[in-house]
Amino acid sequence: MKSDITTPADVRAALKDGIAQLRRAQVPSYTLAAELLLMHALGRDRAWIYAHPDDAIPDEAAQSYSALIARRAAGEPTQHLTGKQEFWTLEFEVTPDVLIPRPETEHLIEVALDRLGLREVRLGRSQETPGDGLLIADVGTGSGCIVVVLAKELPGARFFATDLSAAALAVARRNAARHSVSDRIHFLESNLLEKLSSVGAQHAAPLRKHASGMRNRESRITSYESRPFDVIVSNPPYIGRREASALPREVREHEPEVALYGGAEGYELYPELIAQAAAKLKPGGLLVLELGHNSLPAVRPLFDGPVWTDVSVTNDLAGIPRVLAAQRL
Repeated sequence: MKSDITTPADVRAALKDGIAQLRRAQVPSYTLAAELLLMHALGRDRAWIYAHPDDAIPDEAAQSYSALIARRAAGEPTQHLTGKQEFWTLEFEVTPDVLIPRPETEHLIEVALDRLGLREVRLGRSQETPGDGLLIADVGTGSGCIVVVLAKELPGARFFATDLSAAALAVARRNAARHSVSDRIHFLESNLLEKLSSVGAQHAAPLRKHASGMRNRESRITSYESRPFDVIVSNPPYIGRREASALPREVREHEPEVALYGGAEGYELYPELIAQAAAKLKPGGLLVLELGHNSLPAVRPLFDGPVWTDVSVTNDLAGIPRVLAAQRL
């Protein structure tokens, strides 16, 4: 599809034309998409766009914007075209190798932080915890958005983040470096938690130096080898392959299948993930999972029995059960 944005053009005309083309192509949130792509092409923010409507757009930027509009109209996600997505007020790099962070996943982080705060209250400590001494795992980290946000919110905690995809892990590592938390996160290519020992961390993070300049033989994370995890979080693949044809083309054609589909029904990964988490959480440890829109009836019964307690379900803003949290006995 070829864009018909003419050059030269001013900011107002280019934005108007871009909006019109995306509307005709039935692109969701077409006004926002046109704004973001124009901001990206010009290297400007939204305030500048609307403060300079009569400014001429350089030919090179106009051609770039025209190409971006055509690609978005053809179905490519805006985030793949700009290479970024905001999540928890932070900007994350995204590529076709990772799932685009969604707003509903912020509920998972809210629940994890809330449950940790309540645990601190029960232990007689302040509800606001820096996470000192905690060891936390993020399973299926993708872009790293969950583990990076938790690392920012819990500066005293240490983390492991796993993913099946080496390409996704490369993106996650860059996002961790971008937000200055790389030294507290160890990324590991693994199916769920399989490559983590039952007591947590036997895969060392980069060595650190003593004040004297001598290298320590233990990493910051290997000192936790003697005990299991305090918290495990995961936004696993939970879409059923039977639903694929009903997905928006932006999702179906452009996001990684390994991060989307959890099986024919979508909830097939949960039993193994929950079983592995039970083996790797310390007593009193927390498991926090994101759920698909129809996952709860299949997932909730997995927490019946003697292993789990204090099971809670949190709805998203649309009223869909989105996050399940439980405590290991």
